[in-house]
Amino acid sequence: MKQKYARLLIVGHIYFIQTSKINMNFSETICAIATAPGGAIGMIRVSGPDAIRITDSIYKGVGGKSLSAAKPYTLSFGQIIGEKEEVVDEVLVSVFHAPHSYTGENSVEISCHGSAYILQTVMQLLLQHGCRTAEPGEFTQRAFLNGKMDLSQAEAVADLIASSSAATHRLAMSQMRGGFSRELSQLRDQLLHLTSLMELELDFSDHEELEFADRSELRTLAEKIEQVIRHLAQSFRLGNAIKNGFPVAIVGETNAGKSTLLNALLHEDRAIVSDIHGTTRDVIEDTVNLGGITFRFIDTAGIRETTDTIESLGIERSFQKMEQAQIVLWLVDSQCAAEQIRTLSPQILPLCADKKLVVVLNKADLLAGASPAHLPELPEGVDVISISAREKLGLEQLQNLLIATAQLPEVGEGDVVVTNLRHYEALTQALESIERVLQGMDQGLSGDFISQDLRECLFHLAEIVGGEITTDEVLGNIFKNFCIGK
Repeated sequence: MKQKYARLLIVGHIYFIQTSKINMNFSETICAIATAPGGAIGMIRVSGPDAIRITDSIYKGVGGKSLSAAKPYTLSFGQIIGEKEEVVDEVLVSVFHAPHSYTGENSVEISCHGSAYILQTVMQLLLQHGCRTAEPGEFTQRAFLNGKMDLSQAEAVADLIASSSAATHRLAMSQMRGGFSRELSQLRDQLLHLTSLMELELDFSDHEELEFADRSELRTLAEKIEQVIRHLAQSFRLGNAIKNGFPVAIVGETNAGKSTLLNALLHEDRAIVSDIHGTTRDVIEDTVNLGGITFRFIDTAGIRETTDTIESLGIERSFQKMEQAQIVLWLVDSQCAAEQIRTLSPQILPLCADKKLVVVLNKADLLAGASPAHLPELPEGVDVISISAREKLGLEQLQNLLIATAQLPEVGEGDVVVTNLRHYEALTQALESIERVLQGMDQGLSGDFISQDLRECLFHLAEIVGGEITTDEVLGNIFKNFCIGK
């Protein structure tokens, strides 16, 4: 039995336990199919103290060599033997010895043919010989509890599995390799130094003239920490867009061709297209990968005056989605572009002040080569592009404009971009705490108040990786770095 402080967290299919002491029976050996059905090869993962022994009981190696005798981190070829001594399958088995495995325990991975019957038969044999079926995410949970990774790295495992573009893959790999954790570790060490100084003063509070922490040095360090935390928190907007797709709202009057454009961009009939005004009454969303970047396109209800209650709700949602988007495609009919722009400018332009706005002149094929009527003046930075969504003309130019607008930076080995909402919330709370530290110094508050805010900042940063700052650790740092009594 092991006990460890952790926090309850559900990320995709990975389950963790948080905030209270937990008991996990590490004496149990778990097994699960680790590959998706339908492939030529299937893999079963076994982890726990008896992983090698249990697998040995259903395995017959070439020349009679057992897995117990195999060197760790090697592949062994042999057969899985059923209850009636029949050969179930020929397999390759990899052996890992604790603590040098994914979970930190003895582990075995059985690679066999991908037949559902074979995989289920091998699973049944393992269960009969002492394994139990692993819970969702339990292998990663054990890896966390055994100190193989922190919570942020464990969450990155789920992100890596779910990555659907080069950008999301790079971010997940960077986080899983500990890039975010290293950044937090540096902040944590600096904050711990600050806390140690402040609490040292409290220990000698009877001597009012005694000051261990130079206030100018503390302020400089606190300001530096505040800037780093703020930068990390601000990176969430980019990280969230990379992870979930850059939100692109397609807006405009009814029958401007918004649904036709969505279908053309997605290469499928996702939205209903009709000549009847007000066909789209609710928001329709879908994603597509363009140039290695995921875009989340949002088809909205056409904006017009209406007495229809349902359509009015759809129009209200259109404005809400416009506010949430980073890029707005304002679709107008080329045949009456000037009129539509003048009509909707008072409603659309104020909502796009801090966004990239692209005016898309649709139905250009109906102009028969003529140019659109002179357009009203638009704010600086607004792009205008002509297309025909129905005839798929100009779509490549529009896609290239979207890719250039996204301006996705390269995520290098040492770059840290926050993609997780839980991390962002913890960073926001940590930022509020360190700002209170600076305000407290400005107001001349006593060290006990400042120390409490420092501890809160430490706590919120520790939430991200699943650790906890203890009094013993603070005291240990004091005695390590100061020579009291000499």
